[in-house]
Amino acid sequence: MRISAILAAAAIAAAALTAFAGSASAQATRTWVSGVGDDANPCSRTAPCKTFAGAISKTAAGGEINCIDSGGYGGVAITKSMTIACEDVEAGVLNGGIHGIVINAAATDVVVLRGLEIDSAPDDTGVNGIRFYSGGAVHIEDCVIRDNQAGELNGNGILFMPSSGSPELFISNSHITGNGDATSGTGVHIEPSGSAGAKVTIENTILANNSIGVRGVSNNTTGVVEISIANSELSGGTFHGLVVQADSGTTKVTVNSTRIVNNAKQGIRAIGANGIVRVGSSVISGNLTGLNSINGGNIRSYGNNQLNGNGTDGAFTGPVAPH
Repeated sequence: MRISAILAAAAIAAAALTAFAGSASAQATRTWVSGVGDDANPCSRTAPCKTFAGAISKTAAGGEINCIDSGGYGGVAITKSMTIACEDVEAGVLNGGIHGIVINAAATDVVVLRGLEIDSAPDDTGVNGIRFYSGGAVHIEDCVIRDNQAGELNGNGILFMPSSGSPELFISNSHITGNGDATSGTGVHIEPSGSAGAKVTIENTILANNSIGVRGVSNNTTGVVEISIANSELSGGTFHGLVVQADSGTTKVTVNSTRIVNNAKQGIRAIGANGIVRVGSSVISGNLTGLNSINGGNIRSYGNNQLNGNGTDGAFTGPVAPH
């Protein structure tokens, strides 16, 4: 064989080996985890990984991790567009002493979390169930997040604290319970910083037995916090159902067809002239105080609410202004 032919054959073989190595290390658009999997596996359907952390490095941006069966799949840090979908099984994330899921992604990235149970029990030392730093949008669907009771600022079911842009948070069909301790913590805490805003939608969700159900704060940003709560329940809080705080900045909240009931302190607490809550078709009952406006806070009514049965009902500061 001529030398040139030998060299050509060697080049073809080398190229084939390179292509094989590249395909072997390529990330998949869909990966799988199983309670009896192994993170040394490629995370395929027939050779699944054991944890979300093991699977995410083998999943392409924009890809999806699915659960084959019920199991404890551990916490994970997400830095790219990603779906984790486990709605047909019990997919546990036990987060004693740590965050359950951390999202620190690019401004255009979208993260979907579906069918997860993020639980700090039995020690209740979870820092936050979900901690959001950055990203474009987060969808939390059909999830249970409970029993995060770490100290000040932490101890939240969801801590949504962007520092840039105006990312979106969507929560639907979920249960967020037992978060917070005697002095701090919230089911869902929204507090952007710098110039960031936040757009939050909560629908068909139970927020029960948290220190505070939902808290929206705009004191540390020049951006705007916008929250919509519909067809949900904020109940059994050791402090308040809903807190809207805008000593500086602007926080706007719309509450529709929602029960704010049986909270140990206040049903709705609005602080600051740019803290604005608009309430329609909702029940505010069984709280120590139904409504409490502080430092010019606004709690306005569409005129079709049930405000009664509280220790002190309080009063709406006025009607929703017509457009």
